[in-house]
Amino acid sequence: MLKKVIIATSLFVFLNGCASIPTPKNYKKFCDANPLSILIVPVVNRSVNVDAPDYFLSTLPIPVAERGYYVFPVNLVKRMLEDEGLSDANLVHTAEPSRLCDLFGADAVLYVTIERWDAKYLVLATQVTVEFDYVMKDGRTNDIIWQDHKQMVYTPQNSSSGNPLADLIVMAVSAAITKAAPNYMPLSRQANGEVFKYPGPGFPAGPYRGSEYRKDIPTAQLK
Repeated sequence: MLKKVIIATSLFVFLNGCASIPTPKNYKKFCDANPLSILIVPVVNRSVNVDAPDYFLSTLPIPVAERGYYVFPVNLVKRMLEDEGLSDANLVHTAEPSRLCDLFGADAVLYVTIERWDAKYLVLATQVTVEFDYVMKDGRTNDIIWQDHKQMVYTPQNSSSGNPLADLIVMAVSAAITKAAPNYMPLSRQANGEVFKYPGPGFPAGPYRGSEYRKDIPTAQLK
């Protein structure tokens, strides 16, 4: 009987371990495209917060540049697109990547959609949620060469003072403050950090990462 329990437990642990291992990405199209510069276009907003696109757009250039790619200044990009009649982010996202890349001399385009950017009041707590879709397309073929999805949730944790009534008051005040002025930026930066991380869901190093460039990709995907 003990032997059966041990076998069953081991099988359960093994299956759960397998379930937690993410499926490796195939970087063949990314390697074929071999982008050196990335154009980050205005963000599509599907949340109810009208300020979300501009706030989130400001968090994207640094982590992408840190991966070793030239990133065009996002505010300049936004202004130039407006001059080209693409003042709405939805129009930009439906335009062909090759057209956008020709305007700036870019190799690839990064599109991001905000799915959620909200604060939900719970019992004596406020839960802040951000959710994003990331897609990168080749500026020559218009093919998708990388994509990912990320959701981050934050609920403030209140420490106990030993006085139940005082703790309830503190929790209620904290929840009200968070609901009135939720801070989405740390969550957004954390989401970007996890999505662009490599090895992981992110993309390989670019030409400005020195010795890492074209060395951190599985050999089979370079052919």
